[in-house]
Amino acid sequence: MDWLVLIASGVMESVWATVLSRSEGFTKLGPSIVFVLGMLISMAGLAYAMRSLPVGTAYAVWVGVGATLTVIIGIATGAEPFSAAKAIFIGGLVVCIIGLKLVSSTH
Repeated sequence: MDWLVLIASGVMESVWATVLSRSEGFTKLGPSIVFVLGMLISMAGLAYAMRSLPVGTAYAVWVGVGATLTVIIGIATGAEPFSAAKAIFIGGLVVCIIGLKLVSSTH
């Protein structure tokens, strides 16, 4: 359950990171509200997962999931250009995230 919460929190990280750029420095109310709610949910999930997962592993997975999805969203929406090198490095992140899960034991 903690791993699912952690992954969901990483997804929420990508939501708040993506919408942050659309808030235009917090001058747009809608994106600013989504940012705050997304960040609160993301942090709460990370804190919950860290109750049983090692802090370094949990944080690395949370950041990795968020970063991966944020880049994918940027490419999918046209806000960021696609390149083969980017795809390779994003794939590397995914492999590392899976690797951390595989070698991790809860404490």
